[in-house]
Amino acid sequence: MNNQESLVIKILEKEYRVACPAEEKESLIASANMLNKKLNEIKQKGSVIGTERIAVMAALNMSHELLNGHALVEEHAELNDRISSLSEKIDNTMRNIKLI
Repeated sequence: MNNQESLVIKILEKEYRVACPAEEKESLIASANMLNKKLNEIKQKGSVIGTERIAVMAALNMSHELLNGHALVEEHAELNDRISSLSEKIDNTMRNIKLI
């Protein structure tokens, strides 16, 4: 379904009107909340001055976290593949033992 809704989100005290599919509304709100949390964390530290720089640092931090998450997923996928392969070998061995 392509049912678009207009939604007003607030990021760093500024309102933005965005269109999104109705089924993604909650996810977009959660994303805006997460972004605001990151922006406020950086702002409160006081080490970065200026809205644009704060936004860039938040984007960089979130991108870094996302890439680390992807690396973990890939690592787990490789581990799951190895476990599946070992499980298959064990099953084949057990079948061969039962045939003897």
